[in-house]
Amino acid sequence: MRTYSVKPGDIKREWWVVSADGAVLGRLAARVAYILRGKHRPQFTPHADCGDHVIITDCEKVRLTGNKMRDKLYYSHSRYPGHLKSANAAMMLSKHPEKVVTRAVCGMLPHNRLGRQMARKLKVYVGPEHPHEAQKPKPLEV
Repeated sequence: MRTYSVKPGDIKREWWVVSADGAVLGRLAARVAYILRGKHRPQFTPHADCGDHVIITDCEKVRLTGNKMRDKLYYSHSRYPGHLKSANAAMMLSKHPEKVVTRAVCGMLPHNRLGRQMARKLKVYVGPEHPHEAQKPKPLEV
């Protein structure tokens, strides 16, 4: 018996839509990363991108548990000495809610070329509207 390895031509990608309204950030990110990697498929192959496209709407309504709203920090650096900036989760959710969700999901994907390729299939939007109705996305429960 040989081990089956999926080929790029054999992959049939689907589109999923998730509403982040009231969802806990970590649980939402874990479920979405699972779908982006393709681990829900029987022909999952670790070294191939066999995942689906995921659309996340209402990202500004995501929930954080405990004191993470004020204690969780997001760092950015401009590569110049002394230019490290930090913002807590409440500030990031008010200014850039899509970045909070994107960073949570991308942190759960592999940190290499394959993970960056998987992250390109993630679409995050503020509000309930998205421009991907033509792809007929299926609802995903979190």
